[in-house]
Amino acid sequence: MRIPDSISPQINWLKINWQPVPRVQFIAWVIFYALLLIFLAFNFGQLTLLDNAHLVTHEAGHLLFGWFGATLGLWGGTLFQLLVPAMLCAAFIARKELPGTVFCAFAFFHSLTGVAAYMSDALRLELPLVTVGAIADESMHDWLRIFTQLGVLPHAIQIGNATRLIAWCGMIATVGWFGWRGLQKNEAEV
Repeated sequence: MRIPDSISPQINWLKINWQPVPRVQFIAWVIFYALLLIFLAFNFGQLTLLDNAHLVTHEAGHLLFGWFGATLGLWGGTLFQLLVPAMLCAAFIARKELPGTVFCAFAFFHSLTGVAAYMSDALRLELPLVTVGAIADESMHDWLRIFTQLGVLPHAIQIGNATRLIAWCGMIATVGWFGWRGLQKNEAEV
């Protein structure tokens, strides 16, 4: 598919000349993502090992953004949890490394599934809370406080479900895009 010249300057990032990915490595990555998506689907709603990495980043975000005030400190956990994989993804894009870009984009959307679960929990208050340097209680639930401040607490589950849908669509689209890029490369080689 050819992109019209009139809009191509605005979307030059689509024309990145990615570093080549050997066919065996590409197939291994596709299998990895397929198995990971299946695992996540069968363990839907449960915490996984990946969530532990996001948790550390989340808590670090509270500490880092806390330097800029209470509001940013409250939002900082989620912001940093999403910002880290997004920044790493941008770094891999700059290096034109497709597997790293896809991995970090996938990590971003997977992290968003954790955010969605935390959002939905604002009404249920069932998730175990973790905090740095204190004993966690209900009053420390980020999304309970955020949604209360925004006046949308009664809609927490709907917002969480919408966020989860976006996250799953993002993970599937990321893997689909990776597969499409691999097929594009293989067609160009023929």
